[in-house]
Amino acid sequence: MFREILVQATEEETKVAVLENGILAEIYVERTLEQRQVGNIYQGVVKNVLPGMQAAFVDIGLEKNAFLYVDDALDYSIWRDENGHFTKSKVRPSIRDVIKEGQEIVVQIAKEPVGTKGARVTRQISLPGRYLVLMPKVDYVGVSRRIEDQEERERLKDIMADIKPDNMGVILRTVSEGACVEEIKKDLSSLLRIWDKIEQRQQSAAGAVLLHRDVELVQRILRDVFTEDTQRMSVNSQAVYERVIEYLAVTDPHLKSKVYLSDTDNLFAKYSVDQKIMLALQKKVWLKSGGYLIIDQMEALTAIDVNTGKYIGSKNLADTVFKTNIEAAGEIARQLRLRNIGGIIIIDFIDMQDERHKLAVLEALESELRKDKVKAHVLGITSLGLVEMTRKKVRQSLSTTLEKSCPFCGGKGRVLSEETVCIQIKKNLREKASYTSSDTVMLAVNPRVALCLKGEDKDGVMKLEEELGLKLVVKEEEGNFLDEYEIKPLFDI
Repeated sequence: MFREILVQATEEETKVAVLENGILAEIYVERTLEQRQVGNIYQGVVKNVLPGMQAAFVDIGLEKNAFLYVDDALDYSIWRDENGHFTKSKVRPSIRDVIKEGQEIVVQIAKEPVGTKGARVTRQISLPGRYLVLMPKVDYVGVSRRIEDQEERERLKDIMADIKPDNMGVILRTVSEGACVEEIKKDLSSLLRIWDKIEQRQQSAAGAVLLHRDVELVQRILRDVFTEDTQRMSVNSQAVYERVIEYLAVTDPHLKSKVYLSDTDNLFAKYSVDQKIMLALQKKVWLKSGGYLIIDQMEALTAIDVNTGKYIGSKNLADTVFKTNIEAAGEIARQLRLRNIGGIIIIDFIDMQDERHKLAVLEALESELRKDKVKAHVLGITSLGLVEMTRKKVRQSLSTTLEKSCPFCGGKGRVLSEETVCIQIKKNLREKASYTSSDTVMLAVNPRVALCLKGEDKDGVMKLEEELGLKLVVKEEEGNFLDEYEIKPLFDI
């Protein structure tokens, strides 16, 4: 697979696209005025402790107080096992036994604020580096599950046993596979220096204050995304190119040869990335076979519906359905990455009777999800034939980043029909006719509503005039929304 990273930097924003065999797989956007907050570390002040919710609200200096759930407020070493789960021998305590109102605590943003909700924070601090993640508040050594070679896993654990500070934890990242001791030691030293600075700032801080800001987008891409399996990174900006080379000279000198300065400022136009982003904001996604997906993102969950569309197959109905579902499974996994959809996801594949087909579709979905660095879990098929799955929320979805709710429809995505608006207008006209002293009334309406008022026989307005005893002047306004209209009496005394 040919994997390429495109970096498009302008004064207003930085965009990064990940292409796999020429297909857009991931998109990252960071704007100058809207800096990312996940990963930032704050000293916060506990404002409200809510036993009924087993949570607290913490003032960290942002517009909305952050939300701290009891699971995220506990000490790993006391309440959780080596996998981070609560041990059966322990009972989850009350939030009141963990923190108190007015208490100053160090927290890290785990989820961005969305809509009316503030950020979600945790006291389990983690500092990601190139090869490992430092967890200063837990004594633990872990290795990424993506490193499957047992000998390599043991080698990495042995390295950490010699260099890990006491009472601190580390997780070796996938990129650490094959890394030498010196590279891992240098990465650990860098993270320890960052933690020392955070502790020093915290000692002199009072109230809600930012202690550490996570690195900017390009540096995060170099740290988390630009790995050995990437064949090329193209950058449109000389200044950004120089920063990338400078960073890699310290962390991964052998990757510098894969970085190229683009011959055009508009790198995304060269690869038609912006058009692909616009397609990723649409509800309907066409499959190559002629089938399609409908993706509905809601606050509580995301629903995905699979349809055969134009695909009619060549053998029988069961085969047509199976092939459509198999193709849809791969596309769904790609769309989840591309749109960065997280949380609960419900997939309505086309009904299949053959159990082998059902298992094959689930296997295809899980296989494609393994390409995703974000953890996803397929729960199986419900009694209604729906596939339930979850995907971890690590950053805002593409839609949330680039779009906002329509101020006209309130985010519903639906408006009143022409027929409904016509009925409303006639009702308002009858009320107005009872008290207006004018014999002429002007209607300013959308052209489609005007057509509805006129009716199929084009005499709808004339009949309405006879009923009301008024002269109606219908003015078609192209700029009006369907349910936007004005009723204005003329020559009123």
